[in-house]
Amino acid sequence: MILTVTPNPSLDRTYEVPSLERGEVLRATGDRVDPGGKGVNVSRAVAAAGVRTTAVLPLGGAPGTLLAELLVAQGVDVTAVTITGETRANISLAEPDGTLTKINAAGPELTPGEAALLLDTVRTCSGGSAWIACCGSLPRGLRPEWYADLVVRAHEAGARIALDTSGPALLAALPARPDVIKPNAEELAEAVGRPLATLGDVVKAAEELRSLGAGAVLASLGGDGQLLVSDEGTYYGTAPASAVRSNVGAGDAALAGFLIAGGTGPGALASALAHGAAAVQLPGSAMPTPSDLRPEAVRITQDLPLDLPLSAPAAA
Repeated sequence: MILTVTPNPSLDRTYEVPSLERGEVLRATGDRVDPGGKGVNVSRAVAAAGVRTTAVLPLGGAPGTLLAELLVAQGVDVTAVTITGETRANISLAEPDGTLTKINAAGPELTPGEAALLLDTVRTCSGGSAWIACCGSLPRGLRPEWYADLVVRAHEAGARIALDTSGPALLAALPARPDVIKPNAEELAEAVGRPLATLGDVVKAAEELRSLGAGAVLASLGGDGQLLVSDEGTYYGTAPASAVRSNVGAGDAALAGFLIAGGTGPGALASALAHGAAAVQLPGSAMPTPSDLRPEAVRITQDLPLDLPLSAPAAA
């Protein structure tokens, strides 16, 4: 069983538009509403793969009620922490060439009591979990060290932690030694305080974060593939996508694929690549099912092309 924790979940509405023109009335060619938030998406992808998952969420108001109903309909068990604020709603505009414009709301502010209850709820639900995936930004009211506290409690309960966050929350959690972190290139660059232009730069940045406490680093590089740096070795992989329809939640699907396959080694990286490539070819933040995957197209190597330039160099 894979438990996910999303401190700042959302309802995500995606509109497909022919083009994005400021100041004009845009007519959508398609739209959908999905449960949102990084950990929520991980649970959705895990459930789509037929694996049991529980999502621990702070939920409030009508959006929170709808979010829970949508998740249950997709096979996700929901453990809700009721909050006084209202769950946020986000909007994404997807263009035919894959360009995505996102408008993310700030979300509610959690009280100290709600923050503590969320931690206690994770501890209560963690029994029997193979992994706990802690994902996304922290809402107002949660200090940067909140994830570090969660990592410590999870380890005390015998669970392994996958952490997907950024900025101060990521840096504060590293001394607690999360088992794996999943930054993208931009988040890696921010964490080490320097731009990353090549695959070699990404490898050095990942090794630096491991020296600060991360057990393994699974780095998402967009169209350039993914990199795994761990005690087992350093692996680089790619998986082609015939057409990019939406990249919303693709990184979350990749993390789900990684954890489903055990969360270690090249086999888990291959699963992450297959899930991520399948997700970008689906509308909105739809999660791939096994029939969407093309594992035969995945390529993994330990002979790293360190001079390979990133198609979108990451600034610090």
